[in-house]
Amino acid sequence: MILLDTHTWLWLLHDPAQLSIPAQTIITEAESNNSILISSISVWEIAVKQSLNKIQLPLPINDWFELAQQQPGTTIEPLSPLDAIESANLPGEFHKDPADRILVAIARRYDIPLITRDQKILNYPHVKTLW
Repeated sequence: MILLDTHTWLWLLHDPAQLSIPAQTIITEAESNNSILISSISVWEIAVKQSLNKIQLPLPINDWFELAQQQPGTTIEPLSPLDAIESANLPGEFHKDPADRILVAIARRYDIPLITRDQKILNYPHVKTLW
């Protein structure tokens, strides 16, 4: 099982060439095993950025989400209160972005890699990552 960062999910859906070769490989493998997690926090993050015109989606957000959640091999992970608590109590030093903190908490709970290009997450030693 793997967890996709928000940008990774967007690239998978709309611009897969942006993904690194190792990310493409593990995502393809996870798709065939139905083991890709997408956090609800990523859905929230995309909706917020779209409403602020920071990203453009090819469809209205509700229509886009209907199609996006049908991506083969993916499961939308609901926000868990335990992840919310863990995100506020991550070990060591980590930046304050709430979406990133939730993603790290989920990856840590499941002990799975978070697929991300975000250097702040890649540099955080308390979570498995891949890019």
